[in-house]
Amino acid sequence: MKLLTLDSADLTGKKVFLRVDYNVVNNGEVTDEFRVRSSLPTIEYLLEKDCSIILASHNGRPDGKVVDSMSLRPVAKLLPKLLNRDVIFVDNCVGSEVENEAKYLRTGDILLLENLRFHKGEEDNDKNFAKNLADLAEWYIDDAFAAVHRAHASIVGIPKLLPHAAGLLLEREYNTLSELMKTPAKPYTAVIGGAKISDKIEVLNELLKHVNALLIGGAMANTFLAALGNNMQASLVEKDSFADAKKIISAAKRRKVRLLLPSDVVVALDIDGKKGLRTTKVDQLRPKEIALDLGPSTMDSFNEVIAGSKTVFWNGTLGRAEVANFAKASESLAHAMISSDAKTIIGGGDTAAYIDNVGLHSHFSFVSTGGGASLELLSGKKLPGIEVLMKK
Repeated sequence: MKLLTLDSADLTGKKVFLRVDYNVVNNGEVTDEFRVRSSLPTIEYLLEKDCSIILASHNGRPDGKVVDSMSLRPVAKLLPKLLNRDVIFVDNCVGSEVENEAKYLRTGDILLLENLRFHKGEEDNDKNFAKNLADLAEWYIDDAFAAVHRAHASIVGIPKLLPHAAGLLLEREYNTLSELMKTPAKPYTAVIGGAKISDKIEVLNELLKHVNALLIGGAMANTFLAALGNNMQASLVEKDSFADAKKIISAAKRRKVRLLLPSDVVVALDIDGKKGLRTTKVDQLRPKEIALDLGPSTMDSFNEVIAGSKTVFWNGTLGRAEVANFAKASESLAHAMISSDAKTIIGGGDTAAYIDNVGLHSHFSFVSTGGGASLELLSGKKLPGIEVLMKK
């Protein structure tokens, strides 16, 4: 099966329902312009085709209720600045007001609907809710890669009712990440960080089938180290995942994948690094110390592997990167990747946010918008929002 894309769609002059990912508003502020900017190429493509556009997205988890702090109104104020044209906003996504606005859209008009998850029917994949949305337009385009692992009304319901295709962003996300499971340039290195091994067991097991080296960082590394007998003191450790950690270590040996764990860590007596900040070997933590970043010796080893790689995939910061004292390993890795000759791919989520915050986004080959969706795709799972866009 092949993904249906814009180049196969007759969109000239059509009214298009464009599902985007504007899950970027927190307490009334846009906190991640990267995702909004990522939607612009598809919007501009549709404008060149003389389309009128209905933009729709979820934001947060309002549980089917109207929550003012989760409104998409801040995005409606940002979009005109990015597009240099007016954007109409309505305080709902279904109902008579929305229908009237959609009915009279002209060529080049853009309408942004209110948060889809203000209605319970979105997450319930309610057929009537999907029909009400589909009735607003003639075509459905999905450019919300970060949501394709959700079987929600605006993701899988509408494309069953309208001609449909993937947007430019979704197409690029899918093709780039799928390539990592097919024919990536070797040596291929994956760097996986983040807090919990339990969240990434499936992707770790799948990556071992494809990579030449697997580098483990973040708080997740604590569980691997503790499973091997190190006393990680007050560090975050998932004791219930010791068996999984050992299986991954054994699988790496069996598949002849080079698995690197931290040899030294940056610790403190509090998570903000205000007390007891120091660097120590992983088997020499003192009582009450918390491992919060990787140490320089570990990063020397990691960066050496990166320098010899042709493909590098990174998901999950290597430390508590929102605190400057614990962002040094992530910064070191980012610069090592940029300095290498490798194709460099950032796997969305907190890692993409970190890269964007430090202004390095443009230096990587590709930065995904979808943390959870990226990991599920790389785990070998079929994603509902992708499957419904495949040419049968």
